[in-house]
Amino acid sequence: MPSVTIIHETDYHYRTAVALGPHRLMLRPRETRDLSLTSFNLEISPEPRIDWSHDVAGNAIATAQFDTRTELLSIRSRTCVDLRAPAWPVFPIAAAAASYPFVYTPDDWTDLGALAIPQYADDAGRLSQWVERFVMVRPTDTLSLLKDISNGITARISYQSRETEGTQGPLETLDRGWGSCRDFAVLFAEAARTLGFGARLVSGYLFDPEGERTGSAATGSTHAWVEIFIPGAGWIAFDPTNRAMGSANLIPVAVARRMAQVSPVSGSFHGMPSDLLALDVRVTVSQA
Repeated sequence: MPSVTIIHETDYHYRTAVALGPHRLMLRPRETRDLSLTSFNLEISPEPRIDWSHDVAGNAIATAQFDTRTELLSIRSRTCVDLRAPAWPVFPIAAAAASYPFVYTPDDWTDLGALAIPQYADDAGRLSQWVERFVMVRPTDTLSLLKDISNGITARISYQSRETEGTQGPLETLDRGWGSCRDFAVLFAEAARTLGFGARLVSGYLFDPEGERTGSAATGSTHAWVEIFIPGAGWIAFDPTNRAMGSANLIPVAVARRMAQVSPVSGSFHGMPSDLLALDVRVTVSQA
């Protein structure tokens, strides 16, 4: 059971002292049966007033309000977690959901809501046609189908790190043939939703001390993946960037319907766009 320390630093440099609007921070990991949060410390300069809340998905949100003008906004979180997820998990999938297609119970279907509905327009049914290629027969094994889709994305799409904000749509990623981890995640989630699965996007960190996994540095990185809801097993993590299934080496911070909802740091300032000189983000994920 590795104990892991995560340091996430974000610095905004401004041309002149600016007034800061509220900043929404999603930096505190979600505690699960596979992850225990042992400590969390948040340091911000200039010092703000911080209000904590939980959003509709149960994510921890810190809202920072500032009273002073500044040329530098510095946000630093230090987190310690214990990871317990097995490398080779066995999922207790309900018998009724072991084969695809299956039907969610009325309560599950109602609660999943928009998580089970594609979020991007596909008037020509291109994504539906693409993902249907993985459904060889009906019925077919549910878990094997999802793994095949994940592996199919990795086989077709080349990984390319991208520092710019925003996420490609699923058809854009298929057309370009490349994408970042968040683009892989959006494509997988939309493909699963097209088949009727409930899917949510996850933002967090990838613990990879050997630097062997795609999308991580030697010490660690922010990362994005997907969780699929399967009755009996609950939410199962799929990391299409690394052809991985299960929560081993994954540290979730926030889950949501859309990737834009899980940005680690978002906020505003009063001034001209040119007043923002630089944005520096540094993440280290290391074994304690």
